Amino acid sequence: MSEMLDGAIRRVVVIGNGFAGAENQSIGLVRALGLSNRLSLYRVTRPQGRINRWLKWLPVSIHKKLDSVIRKICGNSRFQSPNHSIGMSNVLEADAHSIAHMARETFYKDGPLLVVASGRDTISVATSIKRLASENVFLVQIQHPRFLLNRFDLVITPRHDYYPLTPHAQRQIPWFLRRWVTPWEPPGRNVVLTVGALHQADPAALRVAASAWHDELATLPKPLLVVNIGGPTGNCPYGVDLAKNLVVMLQNVLWSCGTIRISFSRRTPEKISKILVKEFSTNPKVQIWDGEGPNPHMGHLAWADAFVITADSVSMLSEACSTGKPVYVIGAELCTWKFADFQNSLQKQGVARPFTGMENITESWSYPPLNDTAEAASQVIAVLAQRGWTICA
Repeated sequence: MSEMLDGAIRRVVVIGNGFAGAENQSIGLVRALGLSNRLSLYRVTRPQGRINRWLKWLPVSIHKKLDSVIRKICGNSRFQSPNHSIGMSNVLEADAHSIAHMARETFYKDGPLLVVASGRDTISVATSIKRLASENVFLVQIQHPRFLLNRFDLVITPRHDYYPLTPHAQRQIPWFLRRWVTPWEPPGRNVVLTVGALHQADPAALRVAASAWHDELATLPKPLLVVNIGGPTGNCPYGVDLAKNLVVMLQNVLWSCGTIRISFSRRTPEKISKILVKEFSTNPKVQIWDGEGPNPHMGHLAWADAFVITADSVSMLSEACSTGKPVYVIGAELCTWKFADFQNSLQKQGVARPFTGMENITESWSYPPLNDTAEAASQVIAVLAQRGWTICA
């Protein structure tokens, strides 16, 4: 068999789970490595419809087998449902055997294969690829896989994912669940800890966004305050009370703003969005994105002078805190468990402050921006070098 000419990685397989928050982290890392034009995206998908919504706690392989049995007994028609995942029909189903076979067969021609996966549902496929082609694949898992971390070449996860190992965090969950919802071991040499989530909002992407959104955003009266509203979660619960408080706070700072732009996410409950729309839809200084047309999120990151963000979204906060611009958080005091630890870490580092409604938005402040994605990419390159491999960007 001929020898490999070099140990340069020229291609990447991303294993996704259909959720933007997870897949954006993988793609952001690939961008930081300079390999975004050599990326192939595969997805691990779960059965959809009716009873399947209650089976998402199962491992994907068991879920699929159980779904197959149920369909044979009850018939397929009872379980058909529309596919709401964006772009799913254009992405191949992740098959560990075929990807591992490709890595082995093309190793001497194209070099090692970098596999990047994110999210719980991708772990089984990703580790199977590594097991089947261990000498041909470098596996990076983003987000904490909870146990047996030696299955991965590198694990990249937020520091607050290790908060559940602390005695204080242990007391917040029933003892019989601790084995399944906490990490099983402290971070080892193959673990890279970040402050927040990885993302695609790097300086190059923001320059492109600044140009693309120039005509719409550059001429707005300054300062521009961008307000990003997510949605309540089990560990960051909130409702109409927070929305009403946010209305009062925004009214209090409106005098110091040239423009306020409000955006809602797909997770924002209608009862929350309606409160803000009703209050500000006729205010000439306030603009509300209604979900129609291109998403202005990247343009907002590029052109905003300051941000107000609900505490539930680690990804939105991570992106905003990478700009070096003032970031104010609302609802942090409602977060529990590791999400409260994340909020505390942002405030301790001085990259975010609680939103009180007493701010003067014309008075800016700055901080060393979060640089998690670039720093994680540097760690990938360093570990590859220990193996004698490089990135061919």
